[in-house]
Amino acid sequence: MSEAINIQQPVQSPFGHLVSKTKGDKVIWALTVLLVLVSLLAVYSATGSLAYKNYKGNTEVYLFKQVAFILVGLFVVYFAHRINYTFYSGIAKILFILTIPLLVYTLFFGVSMNEGSRWIRLPFINMTMQTSDLAKLALFMYLARLLSKKQEVIKDWKKGFLPVIIPVGITCLLIAPANLSTALLLGASCLMLLFIGRARTKHILATIGLAAIPIVFLVAAAVIRHKSGNNVDEVVAVKKTPSGIFGRADTWISRVENFIYGSKEADNDEMYQVNQAKIAIANGGLFGVGPGNSTTRDYLPQAYNDFIFAIIMEEYGFIGGAFIVFIYLVFLFRCIRIFKKCPYAFGAFLALGLSFTLAIQAIANMAVTVNLFPVTGVTLPLVSMGGTSFIFTCLAIGIILSVARNVEQLEGETQAVSSESE
Repeated sequence: MSEAINIQQPVQSPFGHLVSKTKGDKVIWALTVLLVLVSLLAVYSATGSLAYKNYKGNTEVYLFKQVAFILVGLFVVYFAHRINYTFYSGIAKILFILTIPLLVYTLFFGVSMNEGSRWIRLPFINMTMQTSDLAKLALFMYLARLLSKKQEVIKDWKKGFLPVIIPVGITCLLIAPANLSTALLLGASCLMLLFIGRARTKHILATIGLAAIPIVFLVAAAVIRHKSGNNVDEVVAVKKTPSGIFGRADTWISRVENFIYGSKEADNDEMYQVNQAKIAIANGGLFGVGPGNSTTRDYLPQAYNDFIFAIIMEEYGFIGGAFIVFIYLVFLFRCIRIFKKCPYAFGAFLALGLSFTLAIQAIANMAVTVNLFPVTGVTLPLVSMGGTSFIFTCLAIGIILSVARNVEQLEGETQAVSSESE
């Protein structure tokens, strides 16, 4: 009588089980982890003095907060990438419709911070959320859905282009009064996606021409204001309302004027930020002053947020800054690779649209730091200090990885069928 042989399977640890279920583009996963590690180092360095001042010598407070946001963010990435990306097509229209009243509410009743009403306060957890982050995510889901359904008529102005561009226009118009830079970057990302989605070039150019009209007026107002030396209310017929819809006009014109001409005012906040960022970059040189050795962090406002790239350049030099740029470019390249491999239009447009907005936001943030673009207030994705914006960025990356996971599965099935046929 033969004795049964009991072969025990090796027990897999919970972490190993989690890793085994992690699918999608491994390079994007690696880049995401690399950026959050950079974030830990940069945020800890940039907030050291601030934490010491606000928390009576405890310099690790913001570090622990950033670690918490990173852990939550990575969980969001993992959870989102496990969901089949077709689910996002199903909720795209509902989510987009819900964001419209949310943006309107933010515009009139939002929490005012940094001279703009961009946030709403979330109940129970007492955190503020920038509703434009949710609106961007919802818009790209809906835009990818529309583009995939209207490929046959996309070149027709009435049947194809208008139904696609109207949601983009509505979202950008609702975001613009409180956050013009985000609206412009979002519009640029959407137009790039429309171009790749085979929309007619003349339709896209007409849209750009229409959107350029207020920008031309803005630049003209800045030029006239600088030459006349008058207050903005005497240059343009803009009156601030209690709701603050047009309250940012003076800020927009001031930023454009400062970017073109600089400022003679010693206490100009925006030029002070730009000048301090330049000092940080100059201090960094080629190789930087070393991790944690930044001195400009004590003088640069928003060093841990909008201007965190300046701290990276100071501590890690031109080499470190170039490496960050390289990471974002590789991220965009891998997302374009997913777009080319994805056999279904919705997934392809969704991955590309989300990657465009993240890459353009990163480029805009870094361009502001080196004074190639007016001050905007946009964060550096995955690197700036955590918040709801960090969580929404992680959700966008999770959705991209969901598309990549589906592409990976289809490639595996195709290879299996090919092996069986041979």
